[in-house]
Amino acid sequence: MRHLHSGKVRDLYEVEEGEHAGQLLVVASDRLSIFDFVLDTTIPDKGEILTRMSLWWFEQLADLVPHHVLSTDVPAEVRGRAVVCERLDMFPVECVARGYLTGSGLLDYRAGGQVCGVPLPAGLVDGSRLPEPIFTPATKADLGEHDENVSYAAVAERIGEADAAHLRELTLAVYARAEGLARERGILLADTKLEFGRSAGAARHPAGAVVLGDEVLTPDSSRFWPAAEWEPGRTQASYDKQIVRNWALSTEAGWDRSSGEAPPPLPPEVVERTRARYVEAYELLTGQSW
Repeated sequence: MRHLHSGKVRDLYEVEEGEHAGQLLVVASDRLSIFDFVLDTTIPDKGEILTRMSLWWFEQLADLVPHHVLSTDVPAEVRGRAVVCERLDMFPVECVARGYLTGSGLLDYRAGGQVCGVPLPAGLVDGSRLPEPIFTPATKADLGEHDENVSYAAVAERIGEADAAHLRELTLAVYARAEGLARERGILLADTKLEFGRSAGAARHPAGAVVLGDEVLTPDSSRFWPAAEWEPGRTQASYDKQIVRNWALSTEAGWDRSSGEAPPPLPPEVVERTRARYVEAYELLTGQSW
C-alpha cells in the first residue's frame, strides 16, 4: 500500500498489487475535527463505527445509486476500519440535502431568507422542519479551510447542467430514503453531506457511471437528532460531535476560537460521552449491537 493522502479523519492508500491494484484503501481513523481543527485527542472506536455504519447504509441505498466499496478484505492492522474502494473522478462539490433548518443553513436564512439560493418561508427558527427537503451544495475546501455554500446555478456552471441535475436528484433520493429509515427508528435526519464521483470503468462499474463515494450517513457527515427531543427554536440534542463543540466553547475549556490555535485536549468524560453517542446512533440505526 502506498500512502497518498491524510484528511481530517481518513487516510488514503493506493493498492499496489493483487486483484484491486490501482484502487484505493480508505482507512477511517479515530481522529476528530471541530471548527476545522483536528484535535489531539481521539475517540476510541470512532473509525470502526463510521466504517460499519457506512457499509450498512450503502446496502440500504444500493438500488438507488451504486457505491464505491469493492472489498472489506483489508490488512489486519486496519481491519474493521478500512475498505478497498473504486478510484473515482470525484465531482468538486459537496452534495448536501437539508430537511431541517440549522447550522450554516440557518445562518444563510437569517441573512437573506434563503439557503443556497432556495427561498424559504418566513418565520422559521433553529430546528424547523422545511416544507420539503432542499439541495444545498457547497464547494469542497482544503484541509483547514471552510466549505462554502453555493447556489445550484454555480454548481451547474462548474460541472454542467446535466451532471448538476443528476447529483441533485440522487442527493434528494438518498436523503428521502435515509430520512424515512431513520424516522422509523426514532431519529430525525436533519441534513447530510454526500460525495459522488465518476467511474473510469476499471473496477465494478461501467465507465462514466456516477458512484456514491466517501462515507455516507454517519454522525460525521450528517446531523441526527432524537425524534422524541425535537423542539424547534433551540439547539437540538444530537448524535454527533456536538458534545465536543459545546465543551470547546465552554468556559471550562478556556479556548479562544479566534486565536488560530487548536482547542485543548478533551477531558476523559467528554471523550466517553462522545463515544457513547456514536455507539448509540450506530445501534439505533442499524439494529446491530456494538
